[in-house]
Amino acid sequence: MREEQTPAGDSHKERIFLEGPRSRTRELVEIFQIMVEFIRGFRVLHFVGPCVTVFGSARFPEESKYYQLTREVGRRVAELGFTVMTGGGPGLMEAANRGAKDADGVSVGCNIELPAEQAPNPFLDYWITFKYFFVRKVSLVKYSYAFIVMPGGMGTMDELFNALVLIQTGKMLDFPVVVFGTEYYTSLIDLLRNMVSERTIEKRDLDLLLVTDSVDEAMNHIREHSVTRFGLRPGPPPRRSRLLFELRRRFLPD
Repeated sequence: MREEQTPAGDSHKERIFLEGPRSRTRELVEIFQIMVEFIRGFRVLHFVGPCVTVFGSARFPEESKYYQLTREVGRRVAELGFTVMTGGGPGLMEAANRGAKDADGVSVGCNIELPAEQAPNPFLDYWITFKYFFVRKVSLVKYSYAFIVMPGGMGTMDELFNALVLIQTGKMLDFPVVVFGTEYYTSLIDLLRNMVSERTIEKRDLDLLLVTDSVDEAMNHIREHSVTRFGLRPGPPPRRSRLLFELRRRFLPD
């Protein structure tokens, strides 16, 4: 496992940044720090291949039925030829990364530095730790051709609706979004249907949202709307640049 470290003690930076205006000098320094974090993420993730990002709670233990389901999902995604990307933490994120390794697939984590530290799980080929949530959120969607949402809490809902809004507004191509857990997400689906009936969203906004309990159905959906539609084929990774020091193994996955 190869790590791109974030300096310790910086977990409060985003909170301070979002507290309101500061001196112009301080804001300029912060902008450059954010830019550096984006560059770090782009340098690393440029080489991991087309991804499917799996979102889900960090709180489900290994014996949970959702952990076992997510592990199977990660395995099947890897068998489709995708890199499995998660938030890099424990629980269902770990399960998806573990499933990818079960199939000898590539497993990547975009971890986040928190006051209560979230350690990266042990099933990652490569991981990067971010200080800023919004930089991490961009990284989790930028390299993915589909999104799988397992049971989760507020963070998972944030990630789900972030993807849906980007698709709805045309800021991102309409990649498929698969939500696992018809019983767990009953109230959420009722809410979305009510939004359609109240015309706060259009029915077409949900056209590529699949709610299911079937791994087979989910994989067929992703195959049709990602692999086939976008013509994804196995091929060589992008060439690394010696001038940009991209041949250094500490920076990049195999």
